[in-house]
Amino acid sequence: MRLGERAVVMGGSIAGMCAAGVLAAYFDEVLVLERDVIGEQAEHRRGVPQSKHPHFLLNSGRRAMDQIFPGFEAALIDAGALHMMPSQAAAHCEGAGWIPRGESTMTMVYASRLLIERTLRDKLAEVPNVRVIEGASVAGLQTDGDGATGGRVTGIWATGVDGAREKALVPADLVIDALGRGSKVADWLSKAGWPEVPIQSLDAGVTYTSRWYQMPTELPADWWWAQMSVMPTSDTTPHPIEHDFLCQIFPIEDGRVLVTLGSWGHPMPRTDADFGAAVHRVRAPAFGRAVDLCTPISEVFVTKSTGNRRRRYDDLDNPPAGLVVIGDAICGFNPFYAQGMSSAGKSALLLDTHLAAAGHDGTGLDGAFTADFFAAQRVLLDDIWTLALARDQGYANAEGTEIAPRWRQRLAYRASWPIFNHISATTREDKAVEKHFTAVFNLDESVTDMVKSPRVLAGFAWYGVKRLVRRTTLPMGFDAQQNPPSDIWRDGQPQPGGRVQVLDR
Repeated sequence: MRLGERAVVMGGSIAGMCAAGVLAAYFDEVLVLERDVIGEQAEHRRGVPQSKHPHFLLNSGRRAMDQIFPGFEAALIDAGALHMMPSQAAAHCEGAGWIPRGESTMTMVYASRLLIERTLRDKLAEVPNVRVIEGASVAGLQTDGDGATGGRVTGIWATGVDGAREKALVPADLVIDALGRGSKVADWLSKAGWPEVPIQSLDAGVTYTSRWYQMPTELPADWWWAQMSVMPTSDTTPHPIEHDFLCQIFPIEDGRVLVTLGSWGHPMPRTDADFGAAVHRVRAPAFGRAVDLCTPISEVFVTKSTGNRRRRYDDLDNPPAGLVVIGDAICGFNPFYAQGMSSAGKSALLLDTHLAAAGHDGTGLDGAFTADFFAAQRVLLDDIWTLALARDQGYANAEGTEIAPRWRQRLAYRASWPIFNHISATTREDKAVEKHFTAVFNLDESVTDMVKSPRVLAGFAWYGVKRLVRRTTLPMGFDAQQNPPSDIWRDGQPQPGGRVQVLDR
């Protein structure tokens, strides 16, 4: 079922590759224009600065990518990604201390952004009518008409296409903007006669810093975990700023880990020496001891590009026909919340649904198609956007259009981590709540639907009562000053637990 001769995808990162995989079924040719020249080996590049930091591929994202590229998840694991159950694989410190190790319904695939992209790129290369052109820079849009006349995008202007140094026109029946946060498409549309695209934003000043390490060949007996996370303290008494950091030792392929420290508004270490000192001031001393056992294999990487920014194409009365926007180009989230890749995959599947409907009903790729897609994408993004802003709105230093009233900022600042800790503890004892929370975390359910569920609310309340009378099934936490205990809790009882086992596919 063909909808046109050519589709052009601007940008060859996660969002662009997912879109190209979908478009291949509907167009004779799909061109992916990527500014960077990508080597044969996985390596950092200018267009993906986030590749230097941990990436959580949520369940909804990995399912979406596996649907677009059958066999993707198996290929990712074959290439070295680790499939594990976080509740057993992670030593996790929050609230009162190390939480009890247990079992849950959630599994996760751990890998670097480099490996995820390389695996997607290899799968995309298997699609015969998709052509990736590297070293190509998009310089503008070709349009017919404007926002008042129901105009459309008919192609793009680019340099570096098929070796041409001069700017050349590339006609297209459909153009996908996957150019990321720095996309200029909205500006180009404005110059061509469309209204300015409204923008929502909230930047809470989140900064995080990461360093890559090689794990030791021989692990000490008390290193049973694959991942270690230390959440910010809820303590309001004076304490080192490092106690406010969200800290991760994140496992990836080839026996390596990414060590990351992040905060809202605090200055972060930028040198090797400062980084090495900071890991020892984290509120759980085991974190620094573990880092000391690893060998650094990179410099320290710092990013402050963490603001939430959303372009509201859905608010345009007449969005241009022939244009779809996905990934960070339409909605960039604070990367701390691990929503970007999965949101892009889900948007690509949504595009697939709309393309299939256009082919069946014969309406084609007119302005109504574009408006309907943006409206549906709005619903998809609304839930994720709400989840992303919930924490970031709690900071007085936040900037942007979505700043909360001061009273709400104070409430969010004081209550967000205690509420998170209560939810987290409830999930360990209430399977129904755990099922909903896992779905929300993986973007399979909206947080609004979860908190409206009578069963979930009853679970939170009942756990609060048990906690108040000290009758919880599991301990609230173990001393953060000690090593995390390895026992696995089943039916309210601790059982000796060994080192983490990597799961089968």
